[in-house]
Amino acid sequence: MNKIRVLIIDDSLLIRKVLTEILNSSPDIEVVGAAEDPLIAREMIKELNPDVLTLDIEMPRMDGITFLRNLMRLRPMPVVMISALTESNAEVTLTALELGAVDFIAKPTMDVENALLNDYAEDIIAKVKVASQANIRRLE
Repeated sequence: MNKIRVLIIDDSLLIRKVLTEILNSSPDIEVVGAAEDPLIAREMIKELNPDVLTLDIEMPRMDGITFLRNLMRLRPMPVVMISALTESNAEVTLTALELGAVDFIAKPTMDVENALLNDYAEDIIAKVKVASQANIRRLE
């Protein structure tokens, strides 16, 4: 069975590192790259052809919602939003889901490294696995 190839897009080096460790801990997932902003990610998507993206919302040069809108119009693919802004009823989360994001998870606000590793690992892995099976359509 082929591993699920994931590209992480987040401006925080710590979050990129922690997400890479979490996702690579699953035998079914391989992190193929990590980008600090959507403009770098755009080139990495062309080069690496990942199966799933994890995407932050607040980033320099282009926010995650604008990137998601462009992505779903030009090259639709499964996306899991991972951001401090993605709370279950937050307007930005609903916008991301309307644009085609498969799922979302909120980043912890305190002690990111330990909280993410201990409490979020199984959830993040599960959401990426589900996203890899999603049937994504082009945004009109």
